[in-house]
Order: sequence, then structure tokens, then C-alpha cells
Amino acid sequence: MTLTLNDISDQLKNIDFGMLSTKKADGTIASRPMSNNGDVEYAGDTWFFCDAQSRKITEIMSDPNVGLTYTARPSLLGKPGIFIAIEGRASLVDDKTTFTEHWISELERWFPQGVDTPGLLMIKVHASKISYWDGEEAGNIDVRPDGP
Repeated sequence: MTLTLNDISDQLKNIDFGMLSTKKADGTIASRPMSNNGDVEYAGDTWFFCDAQSRKITEIMSDPNVGLTYTARPSLLGKPGIFIAIEGRASLVDDKTTFTEHWISELERWFPQGVDTPGLLMIKVHASKISYWDGEEAGNIDVRPDGP
């Protein structure tokens, strides 16, 4: 069965943390865990809050092509959880209205002043290709530049 963007969204609702991979100045890859904050009404865009001073911001400014990977836990019956790899292009968002649209209270752990936290930024990753494997089926979804 081929998965759709809606199917991927349903899967991502159960996976909080994934890995964001960027390219460093020396050409090597840097990866770090990022939370999707439950913001997974997925039409090809993934949103992350971050600090403007973080190394990943410099890396994205230099090369906006990024990768995201997610892995779900195995099922109770032992079937592997789904593996999702997303190739996309990152852009940086510095807009308080957008922050408010995506904000959840749990983020105050990292950003105690909420959407007014100095240096707060969002990374928006628009997917170009999604690959998945659920232990039985594998597939790819090509995402149009302007949406699913």
C-alpha cells in the first residue's frame, strides 16, 4: 500500500523527535534531534523552533538543503515502527504571528519567554521527497514545490 502525505502526517503524530541534518562549512553532515512539537498537520512542511545563535542557522544560511529522519517504536507484536526520511529545503522564519500559530506551552522549557524570547527563530522545512519503510512496505512521495 502506497502511503500519502495524510498517512505520513498520521505517523508523525506519534513521533515527537526526529533528526535534522545540515551540511557544515567543511562539507560534512551535522545532525541533531529536533521536536516537531506535535505540529504535524502535514502538507509537506515541518516547523521547528530554535535559537538564532545556533550553529544550524549558519549551516542553513550557507546551504538550505536539509534532511529529516524519524523512527517510530516497534509495535506490540514486534513489527518494526515506520522509518521516514525527508529531503527538503529549509527557510528561516522570524515572524511573531507565525511563532504564535505554532507555539505550544511545552516549548517554554527551552524558550521561557514564549514567543517573546530574544533570538527566537523558526526553521521551516518544505519537503521535496519523502521516503518510508514500515517493515513490509517501502515507498517514496514526491512533493510539489507549492504543496502536496
